[in-house]
Formats: sequence, structure tokens, C-alpha cells
Amino acid sequence: QVQLVESGGGLVQAGGSLTLSCEPSGRTSNRYAMGWFRQAPGKEREFVASINWTGEMTQVADPVKGRFSISKANGESTVFMQMNGLKPEDTGVYYCARSRYQGSTSDEMDEYDSWGQGIQVTVSS
Repeated sequence: QVQLVESGGGLVQAGGSLTLSCEPSGRTSNRYAMGWFRQAPGKEREFVASINWTGEMTQVADPVKGRFSISKANGESTVFMQMNGLKPEDTGVYYCARSRYQGSTSDEMDEYDSWGQGIQVTVSS
């Protein structure tokens, strides 16, 4: 059973930056695509970014394109999401997730079968 541990969240002013990390632990392989999702208060969980297991393919949601990026070192399990130019509407709980699949990225929530506990990101105006 894999456990996903998120870190790096917190409170930041609008325009600031944060880097989220997701480290899988337990008996796990790193050969899976990974993703980040977020959920704002009163809203549904939404896709933010995804990366395939080699780190060569990434996908970023339109609302954060050009501001957020996802990365991982090839062969490593830890996934990072760099968030620049943060806006108050980026506030929410951010979840790391592991896909059932290796090869490609995905913005489909039901393709992910392991989830972290979530970490709070708050952007003040």
C-alpha cells in the first residue's frame, strides 16, 4: 500500500511562490504517473497538473498554465509542483495522487487510485 505525503503548503501573499512536494512511501514502484488536484472551499476537486513516470510528459490545467509547473527526477519517486504568481483563487487543499497507469498524463480523477491527505495553500490578497 503506497502512502503519499505532501509538504510545502502554507500562507503566502498574492504574487508569491510555493513549492509543493509529494513523496510516496511504502512498498511502491516509481513507475506510475502522478498528479496534483485541488479543492477550494465549497467547490469540487479539480485537476491541476500531471506528470508521467519518466518526467518527460507533463500536463497543466488552463487556470494555472504559465504559473505552475510539475516535475520529478527520472527514476525518482518524489514529485514537485512549483507555483508562481499565486492568486487568491489558488487557495485550497492540494492533493497528490498516483495514477493506475504509467505511460501518460491524465486529468481524469478516476484514473488515480492513491491519494495523499492534502495540504492547505492559502493566498492572501
